[in-house]
Amino acid sequence: MKLLRGIALCAALAGVCAVQAQVAPSTAEAARYQGLHAAAQAGDAARIATLAAQGADLEVRDDRGRTPLHVATFARQRGAIQALARAGANLNALEHDRYDAVTIAAVANDEETLRLLLALGASAKQVTSRYDGTALIAAAHLGHSGVVRQLVAAGAPLDHVNNLHWTASIESIVLGDGGPRHQATLQALVDAGANLQLADHDGRTPLQLAQARGYADMVKILEKK
Repeated sequence: MKLLRGIALCAALAGVCAVQAQVAPSTAEAARYQGLHAAAQAGDAARIATLAAQGADLEVRDDRGRTPLHVATFARQRGAIQALARAGANLNALEHDRYDAVTIAAVANDEETLRLLLALGASAKQVTSRYDGTALIAAAHLGHSGVVRQLVAAGAPLDHVNNLHWTASIESIVLGDGGPRHQATLQALVDAGANLQLADHDGRTPLQLAQARGYADMVKILEKK
């Protein structure tokens, strides 16, 4: 019964995470943007440079606390991201729900934008979101194995424990579907040396969680360690 309750909790939390993840600007919001926010949304790097030279506030916020960098990341406007970085924008700023550009790109499975942000100096190590998680945990939850490998290479903390008492390895199991994407994600974490003895609130290790959910391929990955 305890196990069934735990699985039900995982399923419920998966829905919560989906609902409460970072929110991209809506079409209506984007239409109201002015200044740097408008330039970031449109990918107008020249306008960003002009406004920055005129002293525009690079950290100006919209109603949800998004800076122009957040907006450019949501819009996959990499030229705008480069222009903002050159002008001195904070690459690690958090919006109102405590998401940074790295986590936004990670959740979107936008490997190219993530690669740019990391190359420009954005951190893969920040604690983000209301769950006190990381970009790595968010990517593992969603089965974005390429993103996971990028973040690991950039020094993301492999064994960070969020306020649900889950690591990236645990989230790849309890919030995954056991399929190829999440298998590849777990393999990436195992290859990187994640601590597979860290357990959830109920004392269950990643191996025990995979066994309980009947994820045979994940069990094989974990039993090899």
